[in-house]
Amino acid sequence: MRSPTLLSVLALATAAFSLRSAIADGPKDNLPDQVRPVPPPGIPVPDADRQGLQDGVKALGEQLAGLRVSLAKKPALLDLLPDVEIFHKAVDWALRFDEFFKAQEFQTAKTLLDEGMARAKSLSEGQTPWTTQTGLVVRGYRSRIDGSVQPYGLVVPAGYNQDAPVGYRMDFWCHGRGETLSELSFIDQRRKSLGEFTPAGAFVLHPYGRYCNANKFAGEVDLFEALEHAQRNYRIDASRLVMRGFSMGGAAAWQFAVHFPGRWAAANPGAGFSETPDFLKVFQGETPEPTWYEQRLWNWYDCPGWVRNLANCPTVAYSGEDDKQRQAATKMEEAAREEGFNLTHIIGPKTGHKYHPDSKLEVAALVDRIASKGKEAFPENVHFATFTLRYPTSHWVTVQGLGHHWDQARVDARLDRANQQCIVSTNNVTAFTLHCKAGEYPLDPLNALPVIIDGQSVVAPPPQSDRSWNVHFRHVHNQWFPVDEPWPTGLSKHPGLQGPIDDAFLSKFIVVRPTGTAMHPETGRWVEAELAHFVTQWRRQFRGEITVRDDKSITEEDLSSANLILWGDPASNSLIGKIAPKLPFQWSSESLEIAGKRYSAGSHLPALVYPNPLAPDHYVVLNSGFTYREYDYLNNARQNAKLPDWAVLDVSIPPTTRLPAGIANAGFFGEFWEVTAPH
Repeated sequence: MRSPTLLSVLALATAAFSLRSAIADGPKDNLPDQVRPVPPPGIPVPDADRQGLQDGVKALGEQLAGLRVSLAKKPALLDLLPDVEIFHKAVDWALRFDEFFKAQEFQTAKTLLDEGMARAKSLSEGQTPWTTQTGLVVRGYRSRIDGSVQPYGLVVPAGYNQDAPVGYRMDFWCHGRGETLSELSFIDQRRKSLGEFTPAGAFVLHPYGRYCNANKFAGEVDLFEALEHAQRNYRIDASRLVMRGFSMGGAAAWQFAVHFPGRWAAANPGAGFSETPDFLKVFQGETPEPTWYEQRLWNWYDCPGWVRNLANCPTVAYSGEDDKQRQAATKMEEAAREEGFNLTHIIGPKTGHKYHPDSKLEVAALVDRIASKGKEAFPENVHFATFTLRYPTSHWVTVQGLGHHWDQARVDARLDRANQQCIVSTNNVTAFTLHCKAGEYPLDPLNALPVIIDGQSVVAPPPQSDRSWNVHFRHVHNQWFPVDEPWPTGLSKHPGLQGPIDDAFLSKFIVVRPTGTAMHPETGRWVEAELAHFVTQWRRQFRGEITVRDDKSITEEDLSSANLILWGDPASNSLIGKIAPKLPFQWSSESLEIAGKRYSAGSHLPALVYPNPLAPDHYVVLNSGFTYREYDYLNNARQNAKLPDWAVLDVSIPPTTRLPAGIANAGFFGEFWEVTAPH
């Protein structure tokens, strides 16, 4: 049991860190032509410290190189190499990229190198003591997205037993904003601080979230990759996962709760933001002026339109009474009332941007009670709303097709046990699947199940003998039909292949540079500069070093395993030249034509996402990285997708902190990847 003194110190430290994070931005950050760098420049490193750390990084790097060889035929041990690599990366990057922000971090770096060397030595001897350690443990995994090593922190409960008959509850704590939260700083925190909540007998997983993005985009994927890694190494009860966070982490908790309502036993967002325009007005003193497509893309991470999903995810919100960020939960309360239910919102009296001690106890008691019951395995009622097939599932319902992306779609499904039928109502849905895992089918397995969809009776096949069930329905010519496949053959938007451009960076991707001569010098110079900008900003904002490949080096294995991010034009990039005839535009050395409009090829380039004609299960992206830029780094609520499925870039207009070029035209492809008029 921790002493009250230690708990008090940790609570104060957490509150102080959250407060510093909360005031990191403000109206002074509303000037696009006066953008400060994020992360900021580091402090000078004394020569003696720099030399000692460089020597340490080199020595640990040599140990890692040796382990890759010696463990090549020992896959179980080789799989643990990221647990060492995280220490090397933390110090190496701080040195190489000017990311020491406090003098104390020089000693921290030495400590992390020592820990990395100790783990390397243990691995070389076939020992892994940190994998059975309780208390504070820092782990690492290799991301599928870009091959980078990413850290995460754990609180492993005292007395943890890998052979326990029942798995352990796991809470997630998404951290607050921290512009100086390098890997070095994050690992140091996770070696020292238990965090805001440490429920008895439970794991707490602290995701790094790839730095300071409110766990959006690759930061979102980071949490699930860390969870997957933890589940491989510890006995975790998947029915008792609890989503939590405060400040920027509270925003993340809202997003995870509404996007993945079937994953969590409970959600506990605190402060933060839950949508874009009103928060920026209240907190930032900014009135956004989005394009029509940016405003539609706000539906990706703005949560009020998704609040219906909390009907299937028990949620306890918290705010300080005097905290400006109380606005986040207030917006969600309003949205919940419109849906017909009340949001549980605990308010700390006369409290700013922190937990009130009494309210914290109240929140903990409520969440603990909910978590003790575990997630409902097969709820009789599922109420689900989505705007994109990026998030298609709640419990036993998965949406497979939409009428129009970025308009709200709904499915309400009820299992009528008394009458042995399922009643489903839909809106803006063209295809969906009802499913359950082995052993979960709740009705008579010998009878086909009548499914009443929007008033139409459709007979679904019975379950398998293991009592699993997976049946697909599609809306064709104003009628619902049971079908064999979840989506039609040929091109269609479906889960995992629905755009927009930023979606391509949530799974494995390969960046491909041109090796030929551009059709026009001006566009060629733009490609070279923007490719370099993307590589640099991916490292700074999503903490991965991208390996850029030549166009002629891409293999069949690359095509079948990754999204291709192609830069250039049909003359400079051989892959673009190969697929251009199969893309929904016409592109020659004279002109670029799309959506019935023609643009000069001498000053215009396409940026787009589209199913790769050479590998239709993966994306191809032309001339774009992630689409938000330096101005948006200053406030996490701005960090939304800025371009839709396609855009025509006018490269005669110089890049800014908001855009890569002038935007001559832009839009979304239709549900079958066709060019359509704006919807």
